[in-house]
Amino acid sequence: MQQMLKQAQKMQQQIAQAQAELAEAELTGTAGGGLVTATVSGTGAIKGIKIDPKAVDPEDVETLEDLVLAALHNAAEASRVLTEQKMGPVSGGMGGLGLPGF
Repeated sequence: MQQMLKQAQKMQQQIAQAQAELAEAELTGTAGGGLVTATVSGTGAIKGIKIDPKAVDPEDVETLEDLVLAALHNAAEASRVLTEQKMGPVSGGMGGLGLPGF
């Protein structure tokens, strides 16, 4: 029983460390060949959007909206991949148990 408690404490420490690393990480997603860049944290929080002036056409706002959306999706995917990389080894495949944080 003592061994299981030690393993659980170690796992909690690893999870906390992985979560801290995710919160500090910044990932970018781009669209339109770099015309729009979105930056998100490793936890998925949107940190910023950069739009190259060449992407701004008052006659075609729809394309700019699509580029922003695509950049956000790209950045969110990068965040998801990083989360899997950081949390996968720590959780040891426990995602299906319905435990918080897994």
